[in-house]
This record gives sequence, C-alpha cells and structure tokens, in this order.
Amino acid sequence: MFQFPNINPIAIDFGLIKISWYALSYVVGILSSWYLILKIIKIKKIKISNQIISDLISNCMIGIILGGRLGYVIFYNPEYYFNNLIEIFKIWNGGMSFHGGFIGVILAIIYSSKKSKIPIMIFSDLISIVSPIGLFLGRIANFINGELFGRVTNNNFGMIFPNGGKLPRHPSQLYEAFFEGIVLFFIMVFLMNKSKNFEKQGFLTASFIFFYGIFRFFIEYFREPDGHIGFIYLNFTMGQILSLPMIVSGLYFMIIINKKMNY
Repeated sequence: MFQFPNINPIAIDFGLIKISWYALSYVVGILSSWYLILKIIKIKKIKISNQIISDLISNCMIGIILGGRLGYVIFYNPEYYFNNLIEIFKIWNGGMSFHGGFIGVILAIIYSSKKSKIPIMIFSDLISIVSPIGLFLGRIANFINGELFGRVTNNNFGMIFPNGGKLPRHPSQLYEAFFEGIVLFFIMVFLMNKSKNFEKQGFLTASFIFFYGIFRFFIEYFREPDGHIGFIYLNFTMGQILSLPMIVSGLYFMIIINKKMNY
C-alpha cells in the first residue's frame, strides 16, 4: 500500500497568477503535439504548410476546451449546471469530459478541413497519432490533484488518497496514463510506420478510437464512478457507456478501410 505523495496542485505560483499542473498539462500537451505533427509531415513528406498545421492545432485547442466542458456538463451533471448556468464558465473549478473534448476535436478538424481544403482524414490521422501525449499528461495531472481516483482495493498497489477516505484505492489515473497515454502512443506510432497504414486514410483514426475505447472501458472497472451518477445500466459507468460506441465504430471502420485498400 502506498501513501499519496500530496504534490502541490499549483505548479507555478507568481502570487496573483497561479498556474496549475492541470493547466500546464494542456499547454505542454498541445505544444508537444504541434511539434510532433510538424515532424511527421516532414518525414512522411505530406504537403501541408506549417501555417495550416498551426491553424489546425489552434482550432483543436478550442474544440478540446469547449467540447470537454460542455461534454462534462451534458454527460455528467446536467441538472446541476442547468440550474447554475454561471458555473458552466468556471472551468478552473474542474470538470472536463474526454468524450466531449473528442467531439469538439472532430468538429475542429471538419472546420479546419473545409477552410484549408485538406482531406478530413489526413487531419484526423495526424491528430490521432499525437493525442495520447495529451491524454498521458492530463491523467498525470488528475493524479497530482488527487481526483478521479479508483475503487477501494486490497491490492498491494493501493493508495490512500486525501479525498478518498481511509481505505486504499486503485490509482486509476496512473493506469489510464499508462494505457491511454504510453501504450496507445506506441500503438499509433507502430501503425503509422507499418507499410501502407498511413496511406489508408482514416485507418489510424479508427485505430485510435478503437484502442482508446477498449482501454477506457476496462480501466473503468478500477475507477470510482462519479458519486452523483454511480452505475447506470448493467453496472456500467458513464465512461463505459460512452466508450462502447467508440469500440464498435472504431473496429468497424478499421475493417472497412483495410478491406477497401486490399481490393
């Protein structure tokens, strides 16, 4: 059993201005993704200007923030926020949804594609490759904040969280950081480098959707459900229910795109 390290959630303190680890994870994740995409298009000789990539990243950043916040409001706590509308805008109080941010990024990619006249699937494949970086950093920030912790466990890997009571819990944030961040990133890089996979426009996107859905679905068995929601149907959590369509659609399009390229 481990004791929570109790790291200060504020990474940089300038007095009046405080920068949290959570905010820093967004900034570092976006900048790292931007840098890596520029490297990928150079190595793969994809003819897209740096300015177009910059616009894509900017639009995705807006999509992540707006989609993530609205997704949390709609999926996880609609009654509270509809009765306290001003609270929707207080992002600094926490409350972001991956699935909402995912929808926001899709809309940002569609908008960027229409504006630049670059095929949607090229943009989405590029974003899919680098997305695990942000997921990894975000889950590490969740761990530092002592939030989104796991269910009670007797496992030796259990940890006492400040807001989790006296019983040890799964550090599910670290499980997600490892599988949705590190493992998923290596899967995406492997698929990108595998012969012809980058030429199968949309295959990398479908792969990201499928593998993220799989990892999130099973890690939810270790994560404590949101207190105001609990289990929903057949003891599934909201995260699992939202991940099921990702698993099905991701696998479906992986098969369809692969077959189409082999004909």
